[in-house]
Amino acid sequence: MPKNLFQEIIFTLIMVVVMVYAMVCYNIALDFGVLNNTVFVAAFSELWYMGFIAFAFELFIVGPIAKKLAFRIIDPSKHAPIIVTLAISAITVCFMCPIMSLMATLIIKQPAAADFFATWAQTTAFNFPMAFCWQIFYAGPLVRLIFRAIFVYPKQWKEKKKAKTAQLAEGEKSENK
Repeated sequence: MPKNLFQEIIFTLIMVVVMVYAMVCYNIALDFGVLNNTVFVAAFSELWYMGFIAFAFELFIVGPIAKKLAFRIIDPSKHAPIIVTLAISAITVCFMCPIMSLMATLIIKQPAAADFFATWAQTTAFNFPMAFCWQIFYAGPLVRLIFRAIFVYPKQWKEKKKAKTAQLAEGEKSENK
């Protein structure tokens, strides 16, 4: 997982795009009453600003809080990395879903003041199961795979190539003796 601020920013950016795009598609499909190709195109019009909002909340507020809370529950030195990852992911969804549902209620739905809380509560209730399942089963694994392809695998390949080159050089030295 991310080892420095640059990697954290890249990881968050990829996660936000995957999560926000899927959730925007989901909400548009709920509004249309059908999931069709128009939904996938229409989602791009909301992705940029909802993505920006999600990125800011995740990177600066929710991410650090989710890690702190997860580490209160799970000891990373005693539990498997997947358990730690799932704890952080679950806590993140518990915070991000109500926040992003609030943003969608304010920016997109714009209910009358008297209906605001009910609209926000309904939006959160509809979004939470989708956000949780999408994060745990699809977005999280996909984004971690993409992240490893960018940051971890190239480093491992370089190390293997370096070790193989050293091994070949050692073999040539022993043949020359």
